[in-house]
Amino acid sequence: MASVNVNQNNFRQEVLESAKPVLLDFWASWCGPCRMVLPLVEQIAEERPDIKVCKINVDEQPELAAQFNVMSIPTLVVLEGGKELQRASGARPKDAIEAMLP
Repeated sequence: MASVNVNQNNFRQEVLESAKPVLLDFWASWCGPCRMVLPLVEQIAEERPDIKVCKINVDEQPELAAQFNVMSIPTLVVLEGGKELQRASGARPKDAIEAMLP
């Protein structure tokens, strides 16, 4: 399954009300480490149909970034049932990202 771009309008439906655990990727187009993590996150989205992968562009959605206290990017947050389970900032290898997932 492809990743979902999330904004204020679809955040509740796509993230908080998701029946699956959610991997949130907070990113920006100008961020080099974000561009390194992006293909890994997309691979996980394709390989793990049991996980929903959502991307939030912090430049376009500063309110959502502030809601999650995102101070640096990329920041990856794993949520299940609307509750935060894991969080990591900075570029990570794929196996480290997968280790965050339930």
